[in-house]
Amino acid sequence: MNTLLAIGGFGGWEVILILAVVLLLFGAKKLPELAKGLGQGIKEFKKATTDVQKDLQSALEEENHPPTPPAPKTVPEKTEIAATAPSTPPSTAPKA
Repeated sequence: MNTLLAIGGFGGWEVILILAVVLLLFGAKKLPELAKGLGQGIKEFKKATTDVQKDLQSALEEENHPPTPPAPKTVPEKTEIAATAPSTPPSTAPKA
């Protein structure tokens, strides 16, 4: 059985009648433009659905395997020498 003719329960004559009405309504010059627009719309729809599927898949993978937290940053401690050093730098001390 032909799948085109089985869509929606349409028979061969119904499909021919619908195509004839479309041809009469839009004309032979507009049909390629309509088909091109329909094809581009279907292509964008398929791309959007695959993008959504990829996003959902990556979200599920992240949920199952959470990322490792970054290592804590270490702050260098002040040494005893630096803590007892004079507060004025040597370049600003008065010359003798």
